[in-house]
Amino acid sequence: MIYLDFEKPIEELNEQLVNLLQIQEKSDVPMGDKIKELKRKIKEKQKEIYDNLNGWQKVQLSRHPDRPYTLYYIDEMCENFIELHGDRICADDKAIVGGIGNVDGKNIMFIGHQKGINTKLRQYRNFGMANPEGYRKALRLMKLAEKFGMPVVTLIDTPGAFPGIEAEERGQAEAIARNLIEMVQLKVPLICIVIGEGASGGALGIGMGDRTFMMENTWFSVISPESCSSILWRSWDFKEEAAEQLQLTAAQNLKHKIIDGIIKEPLGGAHQKPEAAAHILKKQILKNIEELSEMKPEERIHKRIAKYSAIGFYELA
Repeated sequence: MIYLDFEKPIEELNEQLVNLLQIQEKSDVPMGDKIKELKRKIKEKQKEIYDNLNGWQKVQLSRHPDRPYTLYYIDEMCENFIELHGDRICADDKAIVGGIGNVDGKNIMFIGHQKGINTKLRQYRNFGMANPEGYRKALRLMKLAEKFGMPVVTLIDTPGAFPGIEAEERGQAEAIARNLIEMVQLKVPLICIVIGEGASGGALGIGMGDRTFMMENTWFSVISPESCSSILWRSWDFKEEAAEQLQLTAAQNLKHKIIDGIIKEPLGGAHQKPEAAAHILKKQILKNIEELSEMKPEERIHKRIAKYSAIGFYELA
């Protein structure tokens, strides 16, 4: 188990619990009451800590190395999944995965960022940072879903679109912009869920839908706290202050009506009980697909455009 800085009190209590369990196993001394009391203290401490996380701590949780990624959720939710590859123009971007999954007898087009579960796979997946061909692959799959009347679900988890010069040469900005204009007009239900990091245009490139949700311990913003700090203060040392000023947590995004809801996670984060997190996610997806499927395509598109047009505010001088 990997513990973050703010989880140290929980780590200490868990170490005490392990010691008590070892003593009980190696001796005849009854430890049942002490173990029960310590478990109660651990749960109370977890609730105290996780109910009061600040923006930067949420960012840290969203990046936890044990946190489930897109392919894990797809494998857990789908009876069958057929991955589809390539943008039919340039290449097959490994940072974005997609394909048709069967969930409780319903075919759904899943598209999402994939970071990789170890060092080698993170390099292979480019740390979840997609190139233009990744966004063009995503658009190809969305249009395929539209052709066959399948709802689309996107799972967002990226530190941003790949910033390399080769990505710009191949039209990174155009690829993301094209996705935005096509997503807002897509005729099938479109649900977008931030499952980890939701940074900048890299997230928005597959993040404009009828319903947009964030899992409880995720973030969604125009820029990462580190990059914001480096631009404003010329240093990463102010990333915690930047995280607060960016208003990037799920609760803050909901308050500003940027998202439509928050998906609860198991206590301590999705990495603590990934199967339970996948079950919660599956229920939310099926519920919203059912609701959106009752609308006519024209009605969904109209509401989609109205929703994004209403985001933000302005003042007349």
